[in-house]
Amino acid sequence: MQLDFHYYATYCSAFLAGYSHKESMEICYSAQLVDCMSKTFLKKIKASPIAATTQLSLEMVDSNKDILELQNITRIWSSFHFLPYDLYANIKAPKPYRDKYRLICNTNSDLLVKTVNLAKKNATLQSTGIAMHVLADTWAHRYFAGVPSLVINNTNSYFYEVTYKDGQEQTRKIKFNNNPFKTDDIENAIYTKSMFQTSENAIMNLGHGRAGHLPDYSFMRYKYMPAWNKYEVIFKDNPSDYYHAFCQMTYALKFLHGDRTSFEKDTYEFDQLKKYENKIKEILEKRQLDSCNDWKAFGESLSGQTIEPFDLGKYEEEYVAATKQAKDDTFLGKFIEAAIAQKSMVTNEIADSKNFLAGRSIDRKKRRAKRLSKLLKKNKKQGVQ
Repeated sequence: MQLDFHYYATYCSAFLAGYSHKESMEICYSAQLVDCMSKTFLKKIKASPIAATTQLSLEMVDSNKDILELQNITRIWSSFHFLPYDLYANIKAPKPYRDKYRLICNTNSDLLVKTVNLAKKNATLQSTGIAMHVLADTWAHRYFAGVPSLVINNTNSYFYEVTYKDGQEQTRKIKFNNNPFKTDDIENAIYTKSMFQTSENAIMNLGHGRAGHLPDYSFMRYKYMPAWNKYEVIFKDNPSDYYHAFCQMTYALKFLHGDRTSFEKDTYEFDQLKKYENKIKEILEKRQLDSCNDWKAFGESLSGQTIEPFDLGKYEEEYVAATKQAKDDTFLGKFIEAAIAQKSMVTNEIADSKNFLAGRSIDRKKRRAKRLSKLLKKNKKQGVQ
């Protein structure tokens, strides 16, 4: 998904779930920040790189593709963008490939429930926004995995857009190029995707790169043949998936707001959103690369307030200027803590399944407590109060 859904649509969902305008702005800002909190940005604000929730293309291209770096890539992309569906799936394949199959993203997983409950436990708007990003991406990124893998994420030349006219299905072949600087051409069905690489662990084989931005466009319906499905045809209906994502976000947000007693899988706020269904689906079905203006207008019609454009530098000065002791109480400080908690939870859930493609995460709270205990003992020994 893109800025239009993670920022503006998330604002709409949060406001409809009962949050105030200000709270909705902080939630949607945090949801979009997941796509921006790179190692490069963290270095700029002098924060820990372990809080990275995304990676810039140059960061991945310049990195060493050793086991540690592949684990780092998998930690980031599986934790925030391609949440694994079944870590214990019964797949008949050699363990290296079986482990990768078990990282394939899909909706309504046990890990999604744990993600939402973790946000409830952390009880910050930043953790709420992060959880909404993860939830939304399970719908857009289903059937892809957040690990570089030719065996899992590759596709072949079979790509067809599906449209409907007078109730009849129509298809046209999608044409791809490998030029990342070219704008996708909806009119002529020409899109950009990552270049084919024969190496199993090539970065080009990460996530939905081999399907280009097709998963990111809410209007898109298409048929394709993914490698993980033995090149059998899969049909993806993005308008339906995105509507489910919006309704599930609203349900999750009502739980996080305190208006629901639990978060259950495969549950949606269809009834509450019925009066807005036609408008939401109109936005989702509109054939455009960027739906920001439409979602923004819808959100402002709901709240009567102005939704500010996303500004990556908005909270930067507050964090940089804060003392070391006060940084955790800043907006970015709270986001960083929530991001590390989410990454640690997912990483350790993967590791607990005897799958070490993401490595294992150290419990920072236990590590801090251990350091504090050692410091206190040292001070006591030296007579320092």
